Amino acid sequence: MLFNSYEFLLAFLPLTLAGYFALGRRTPLLAAGWLTIASLFFYGWWDPRYLPLLLGSILFNYALGRAIAQRSGRPAAGRLLAFAVSVNLALLIGFKYTVLIVDTANTLTGAGSWVPHIVLPLGISFFTFTQIAFLVDAWAGKVRETRLVHYALFVTYFPHLIAGPVLHHHEMMSQFDRRRNYRPYLNNFLIGSSIFVFGLAKKVLLADNLAPHASVVFDRTTDPGLIVAWGGALAYTFQLYFDFSGYSDMAIGLSRLFGVRLPLNFSSPYKATTISEFWRRWHMTLSRFLRDYLYIPLGGNKHGSARRYANLMVTMLLGGLWHGAGWNFMLWGGLHGACLCIQHLWSRLARPLPRPLALAVTFIAVVLAWVFFRATTLSGALDMLAGMGGAHGVGLPDAIGARLGPLHAWLAQAGVHFYAGGGEQFVATWSWVALAAFIAFCCPNTQQWHARLRPAIERVRSADPRLHFSLRPLWAVGLGLASAACILALSRPSEFLYFQF
Repeated sequence: MLFNSYEFLLAFLPLTLAGYFALGRRTPLLAAGWLTIASLFFYGWWDPRYLPLLLGSILFNYALGRAIAQRSGRPAAGRLLAFAVSVNLALLIGFKYTVLIVDTANTLTGAGSWVPHIVLPLGISFFTFTQIAFLVDAWAGKVRETRLVHYALFVTYFPHLIAGPVLHHHEMMSQFDRRRNYRPYLNNFLIGSSIFVFGLAKKVLLADNLAPHASVVFDRTTDPGLIVAWGGALAYTFQLYFDFSGYSDMAIGLSRLFGVRLPLNFSSPYKATTISEFWRRWHMTLSRFLRDYLYIPLGGNKHGSARRYANLMVTMLLGGLWHGAGWNFMLWGGLHGACLCIQHLWSRLARPLPRPLALAVTFIAVVLAWVFFRATTLSGALDMLAGMGGAHGVGLPDAIGARLGPLHAWLAQAGVHFYAGGGEQFVATWSWVALAAFIAFCCPNTQQWHARLRPAIERVRSADPRLHFSLRPLWAVGLGLASAACILALSRPSEFLYFQF
C-alpha cells in the first residue's frame, strides 16, 4: 500500500490510528499487537503471498536472537550468530541476486543456463538488514527487550517497513514500552501531520513532475546532446532526492502520529562539500548501518591508510550492491568509494577547496554517479556520460533557436546544432530542474522548517508530549493548501523509487 494513495489516507490510516489508541486505553500490549497486525496487512496489500516469508523471517530471527543474547560472551553465541546471519544472507541472495549470478555466469561461460524469473519481495533488503543488526547487537549483549510482540512490531512497523529508515532495535523497542506512546496527544498530531504533508508534497508535487523529464532522456533518447543529457541527469538527481526524502518525511510524520520518533534520514545532502559529508546527510540510517556493521568491523581507519582505503571501497561496493542486483549499482558504489578515497588523500596532501568550489565539485561527482544508478544498462550509462561530456555535440530545439535572434547564427558557428521539435519538453525540463535546484540549495529542509526557523508549530522547551502546540493561521492555511494540491494530484499514485531496492 502506498502512502500517497486514497486507500491509505482515507481508510487504512484513520482505522489504524483509531484502533491503536482505543486499545491503548486498555493495555499497551493489545495496541502493539493491533499495530503489528495492521502493519502486516499494509505489507500484504501488495501481494499476500510474501507474508509467510516475512513472518518466517521474524520468528527465525527472534528465536535465534534470544538464544544468542542468552549466550552473549560465549563461543556458542558467535557460532549461532554466524549461522543466523548466513541464513538471512542466503535468503536475500536467493531472491535478489540469483538472476544476476546466473546471468553473469552465462555471459562469462556461454553456458546458456535458464535464468529464473523471481519477483523481489518488497522491502526484503530493509527487513533483512534490520534483523541482522538485531542479531549482532544480541551477540554484543546490547539486547534488553525481548517480547515477541514488540520485536514483530519493530520489524513490521509500517512507516519504515518498505523503504526505511533502517532502524536499530534500541531506538524502537524502548519506545514501544512507553505507556504514554499509546495515548493521543495534540502536539503529536500537529507535528506528525505537518511533516507528513511536507513529505507528500515532495513526492507528488516535485518528484512525480520531475520523473517524466528524467525518463524521456534515460529511456528514449540516444546520443543526447550536452544540454539535453545534463537536463535528464539533473532531473533524475532531484527526482530521486525529493522522492526518497519525501518518503522518509512521510514515514517520520506518520510515526509521530503514533507517538513514536523515527531517526532522521536526510539533511540537505546536496549542500555537502565533500563526499563523506554527503553520506552523513543522504540516507543517514543506511550510512550509519554500513559504518557500524561493515566499515568498523573491517577495521575502519585503525590499520593504516592503505587498509582504510580498501575498507572504504569494500563498504561502498557492497553498499552499491545492496541497492540493486546489477553491475551498474556496483559501479555506482565503486565511484563513491573512489571519491571517498580521493577526498581523504586530498585532505592529507593539499589544502581544502573554497566552499563554493567544493560544493560544486561534490555535487557534480554525485550527479555523474547517479547516471549509473538510473541507467538500465552499462552502455546506456556510458552514452549518457558521453553526452554530458559533449561527445554528441550541443543541441538545442529549433523553437529555442528561432527566438535567439543574432545569437542563433553565432551558436551555429560555435558548433551548436538545432533539431526539430522538443522545444516545450526542453523548456519544461529545465524549468522543473531550476525549481528543484532552488528548493534543494536555497530553502530550509523539513527539519529546519520545524525547528530552527521558528515555524508555525510553536516549540515548547519540554519533552512532555502532553504540552499543547498551537498552529499559527498562516502556517495552517499553507498546510491546508499543500494538502489540497497533493490530494488532487493523487488520481494516479506512483510508487516510490526505493521500493525496487
